[in-house]
Amino acid sequence: MAMPAYAGSTAHAEPQFESGQIVSFAKKVEKVMAGKGARVFILARAGRPASDMPDGFEYTHVAFGVYSMIKTNDGRTLPGYAIYNLYQDDKRPDISHLVTDYPVDFFAGVYELKTGIIIPKPELQKRLLQVIASDTYRKLHNADYSVVANPYNSKYQNCTEYTLDVIEAALYQTDDVRLIKVNERAYFKAQPVKIPPLKLLAGILTMPDLKTTDQKGGIQTASFTTIERYMSQYGLVQEKLVITQ
Repeated sequence: MAMPAYAGSTAHAEPQFESGQIVSFAKKVEKVMAGKGARVFILARAGRPASDMPDGFEYTHVAFGVYSMIKTNDGRTLPGYAIYNLYQDDKRPDISHLVTDYPVDFFAGVYELKTGIIIPKPELQKRLLQVIASDTYRKLHNADYSVVANPYNSKYQNCTEYTLDVIEAALYQTDDVRLIKVNERAYFKAQPVKIPPLKLLAGILTMPDLKTTDQKGGIQTASFTTIERYMSQYGLVQEKLVITQ
């Protein structure tokens, strides 16, 4: 039942590439972002084969990259990027945790050495840094996970909805989830999810992270593509790009 995995977010996945390739790609992403002076950016990965993802979905997981001073195992402090994620629990996929890791961890289980990147405008980067460093970042997290969480309400949440919520908190400088959802319903256009009824029923019966009781009139969720369109529409993007191997 890989059908609904287009929004799935796990911290640990079986590597599809040799470790040297993953490390090299992760370093490339960091180098490109540092060269562009990005303090905060949004990045996406494909943790499933493209054939497993429905129309409109190119990536399975979205997170924030944040320029940071990172302590190494030998005690040094070096500049680099930390990745701020919402991940599903390894044993309970219907709940999630906020986890900070690094690019090499983020790309460890990808099926394609490719990432979509959105670099926000400098003022939004500044506001995102403030949110990520504050209690608001944790307050916005809803541990009840659904792979197809409806972004227009707060019953469930997945990584893309959480990313959108953090962006909204930064834009409106608020931690009021009710206000955030009002604005998302007004300005954000979600991605429709087309799943054959029998396949959907089978998924609901067998997959604890596939919940649809927050949906009305068809399934819709947030995706990297819809976040990119939303940010572009309202002039929030400094640059968007795709980095490949």
